Amino acid sequence: MHSDQYPVMTIRPTSGLARLQLQEVWRYRELLLMLVKRDIYGKYRQSALGFTWAFLPPLMQMVVFTLIFGRVAKLGPEGIPYPVFSFTALLPWTYFSRALTSSSTSLLTGRDLFSKVYFPRLILPLTGVVSTLVDFVIAFFVLLALMAWYHVVPTVEILLLPVFIAIAITTALGCGMWLTALSVKYRDVNFVTPFLVQLWMFVTPVIFAVEKIPEKFQLLLWLNPMTGVVEGFRWVLLGQSAPNWYYMSLSIVIVVIVLVSGTIYFKYMEKTFADIM
Repeated sequence: MHSDQYPVMTIRPTSGLARLQLQEVWRYRELLLMLVKRDIYGKYRQSALGFTWAFLPPLMQMVVFTLIFGRVAKLGPEGIPYPVFSFTALLPWTYFSRALTSSSTSLLTGRDLFSKVYFPRLILPLTGVVSTLVDFVIAFFVLLALMAWYHVVPTVEILLLPVFIAIAITTALGCGMWLTALSVKYRDVNFVTPFLVQLWMFVTPVIFAVEKIPEKFQLLLWLNPMTGVVEGFRWVLLGQSAPNWYYMSLSIVIVVIVLVSGTIYFKYMEKTFADIM
């Protein structure tokens, strides 16, 4: 049988931006979808409450935040029911924290796969980011029901909601690639990540309104890209005043830097993954 009957793939070393090989991710999109389905089914298959876990934790957090920070500490804004105010922020935050945690451990959980067959390693952190979107969609319908209960009507700016969802996805993916590449060499990252996510929430305006923070600390708050996501959600869904666009643009620049640098570092470390693990 002639050798020309078999497909031949030639793998050559690359340099510069070509090393990223982002087009390979698109070529292996069917593998990405398969891993996403496996991730979703594996998460809920033997769960008694099933997809309820997609919205139950943020819903319970909303209740606690309402009792402590809404009624006692009075950290919410005027004119917006605190349960809706907090859940609107918990929606993107819960997605981000779950996506970040999932993508940061993707190489460790998928090491049996990538040690046997070739595929773009970027597929693994992408899987965690994409599969968690299912939880986001389910929780989003709970938010709509909550808004209907409190008679909160979104404005026409809701058309911009996909922009802020994209920023949350990009932030989770960029940070996830940094953490998952670091976790291969430094296993301490797996212990630090949950603690980091908890601290991150308290420097994100999830439980408090941005206007409650003194003006001199506003810049520090907006250096956190999730501040722009949370404020964007509240603007397009609850009709709050538009966010500070100077600070918002600063957050977007930081997101781009994190994504690009995370991708470059991930690809740089990729050649050592199989050997170290």
